[in-house]
Amino acid sequence: MFTQFFGNYLLNKGLVDTKQLADALAVQKQTRPRLGVLAINAGYMTAEQVDLVHAEQQRVDKRIGDIACDMGFMTHEQVEELLSSQGAAHLQLGQALVNSGAMTNAAFADALNSYKNENSLNDVDFSSGSGEKIDELIKKFYNFSDDSRSAYLTEYIALLFKNIIRFIGDDFTPLASQKLSEVKTELAAVQKIDGNFSCATVIDAPEKAYLGFASRYAGEELTELDEMAHASCGEFLNLHNGLFTVNVSNEMNTELKLQPQDYLEKGSLSGEIYVIPLVFPFGTVSFMAVL
Repeated sequence: MFTQFFGNYLLNKGLVDTKQLADALAVQKQTRPRLGVLAINAGYMTAEQVDLVHAEQQRVDKRIGDIACDMGFMTHEQVEELLSSQGAAHLQLGQALVNSGAMTNAAFADALNSYKNENSLNDVDFSSGSGEKIDELIKKFYNFSDDSRSAYLTEYIALLFKNIIRFIGDDFTPLASQKLSEVKTELAAVQKIDGNFSCATVIDAPEKAYLGFASRYAGEELTELDEMAHASCGEFLNLHNGLFTVNVSNEMNTELKLQPQDYLEKGSLSGEIYVIPLVFPFGTVSFMAVL
């Protein structure tokens, strides 16, 4: 997850532009094998076992490797071995930027060291995804500290990024959030959460990006704005919100309930709205919490 915020750092410092970063992230995604593929290739797991682990990940907020160990398919030592062979995402991003001519090796090294120093990070943080440091980074990046619902918002966004990486891909860059009182939507999947943290959660995007996101989650190319495309975006939202309510119940002793998903086309939202835009190779998708 730190790799995605590092991409934003490169953008804000003017070291790369949006296209250069998107192109590099796309190359990185193409060359970075998934843990399940590596496990099958190493003979540690069968394809059927990998499918079982992926299915379980839709119910629990855990990494693929941890679930595989819990289910007895791999040992922790085997997982660490495969993660090492997978490569560090931030270094692969740097190599892609250097290969394309967007940055020199020296410029990338300087930027990476500056980013680490400013956020008190090291190489282990980049690879392990320390929960505490991720929460600190999200609070700092999105300026949630002054909001009384900071704990809920931080948990929501931290989990959102994990689930996007798990189920959509890691080739995205977060942009600065906005807090608005009204938003005009383009194509939006919506689901309301009821309880102490009551809000409407939204995925909003123009058609190309909406279909791109839906295609990633569905695992097949969707070219028509039809029921399947809406269902795919809505199901990702429902999956994420379901895991969020479980985490909040376990960690904050707060019970939340979900309402059925809905869809808006050229609609309007009003209230206290946090808008979290993420840039993917297929376009910008905005995630919103309407409080």
